[in-house]
Amino acid sequence: MSYTGPDFEPPQPRRSRLRRPLTVAVAALVPGALLGWGVYAAVGGPDGGGGGDAGHAAGAGASAAPSSDATGSAGGDAKRPAGSSPVPPSGKPSASPSQSAPAAGSGALRGKVVVIDPGHNPANFQHPSEINRKVNVGTHWKECDTTGTATNAGWPEAKFTLDVAHRLRTLLEAQGATVKLTQDGDRSYGPCVDERARIGNEAKADAAISIHADGSGTGNRGFHVILPGPVHDGAADTRPIVAPSAELGKRVAGGFVRVTGTAPANYLGDGTGLVTRTDLGGLNLSTVPKVFIECGNMRDGTDAALLTSGSWRQKAAQGMSEGIVSFLRG
Repeated sequence: MSYTGPDFEPPQPRRSRLRRPLTVAVAALVPGALLGWGVYAAVGGPDGGGGGDAGHAAGAGASAAPSSDATGSAGGDAKRPAGSSPVPPSGKPSASPSQSAPAAGSGALRGKVVVIDPGHNPANFQHPSEINRKVNVGTHWKECDTTGTATNAGWPEAKFTLDVAHRLRTLLEAQGATVKLTQDGDRSYGPCVDERARIGNEAKADAAISIHADGSGTGNRGFHVILPGPVHDGAADTRPIVAPSAELGKRVAGGFVRVTGTAPANYLGDGTGLVTRTDLGGLNLSTVPKVFIECGNMRDGTDAALLTSGSWRQKAAQGMSEGIVSFLRG
């Protein structure tokens, strides 16, 4: 901290007799320097490349997480966990946002609407009566919401999902999409699963994705994408969205593998990374193409090291983004 005032005025530098000649000399050099910089910029610097990187802005406003070592994440309070190397398990470096994402403002998704559903809510545990209230999900009645799972160290799924949602939103908006979140840490709990579906429906989303992390047993590793099965019961009718949702899910799974290097789940989905379910209200009540993605198992130490890594979460968002872009562009 600096101080000013009668007792703390900083000493004033003496005026040099050389000041005027130096000023003239500097003024004479400026035009030449600017001309040189213009030539340098025109060829794109030493590597011949220029321009920005839409992925570098990803995660602006994201909530704090155990590691936020990815570009654009909000300030973190922990080092990257062991096992979260930038090189994926496949041993092949995955594409970075600058290599795979179109430049910001390219408008590739202009006119498209994407709804991102960050699973659960960090404050759900403070509202047990509200989130345990039953809502109609078409085939049956189900709890409004749940608290979600957490790593063995106590980092909640709800913080993971919101962080990845922020990163994904930034990537999609950079390509011209209109993006809406079902919740942005701005609610005391929820929303309930039926409202989450309704938000996507009312937005007339071209694609919707619900982001989660699993809470399975130790040794169960990998991601899986959940697709809606055919349901026609009460308020639920998924028949019109089953086929497009399956296509969306396949593209998201493909992008996720390609960018993160993470293998499909070894405990369900027969190694495909794709699972069909008819019991999830967020899918049953959707009238727009929608999938869930379980990005990994928070209860497995190896997966948890990835999920708590900011750089890996950035790759996860990039993989989802590439899948959604591929689906929307046909």
